[in-house]
Amino acid sequence: MNRISVRKTHKLYIGGDFPRSESGRTFRDGEAEHAIEASRASRKDLRNAVVAARKAQPGWAAAPPFLRSQILYRAAEMVESRAESIAASLATAPGTSEKSALAETHATADLLVHYAGWCDKYQSIFSSVNPVSGPFFNFSVPEPVGVVGLVAPAAPGLLGLATALAPALAGGNTAILLAAPGHAATALAFAEALATSDLPGGVANILTGLRDELLPHFASHMDIDSLIVHNTTRDQRVAIQTAAADSLKRLTFPEPGRDTPPPYDILNLQEIKTTWHPVAS
Repeated sequence: MNRISVRKTHKLYIGGDFPRSESGRTFRDGEAEHAIEASRASRKDLRNAVVAARKAQPGWAAAPPFLRSQILYRAAEMVESRAESIAASLATAPGTSEKSALAETHATADLLVHYAGWCDKYQSIFSSVNPVSGPFFNFSVPEPVGVVGLVAPAAPGLLGLATALAPALAGGNTAILLAAPGHAATALAFAEALATSDLPGGVANILTGLRDELLPHFASHMDIDSLIVHNTTRDQRVAIQTAAADSLKRLTFPEPGRDTPPPYDILNLQEIKTTWHPVAS
């Protein structure tokens, strides 16, 4: 008897679970025979992701840096162990060969290992003991900004997702990541690797959907503390800045080909906290 294969359903990744969009909508993502029906995230899906990220953020920020390092390393292990299946999803994108997709998947695992190494080191670089006049100690230390919105670059498909997400997580932030057009299948494969690692639910949330529909809601949401948007036009930047004004969120628009190197990309998602402490007599 001929068996009917089990078809993959492409969902969202919110709070450690894989729900369909609350609206039930899907959209056609990709080109030609490789196109998939992906979940089309709505404004409410974004709100649910922000709630999950906010709930997870205090615990993730308070986790010992070495523990965050171990968890990111475990995520790299999961990407490495699923390299062939992740690469197969990535290879469906236009202009991506199977060989280059596999190389990009291995590079993504390497990138996660790289940021795992930074989790307990960037503090030493960016902290300081400040000279002051008076009987005080004055310390400045970086702390995570909180909940971060990330709009992934159009390319590279998988490495772009990890490049956007890893600095945020390494620095103790939680994140909502919107996948780039044409890479919904890759984003879901990446989410499945994260879900099988030790990453707590809600620390990383991945949405697929229409960028023009969701970007204004990312910008105006009052509980997103920082927003990084790749591949924007001048008009888009103005619209985002206008929508984000009321929430006073930090905005970053990376320029293509000029990515901020680590650990400064971690610092971009940190607040510097200064503490005064009296000197004991």
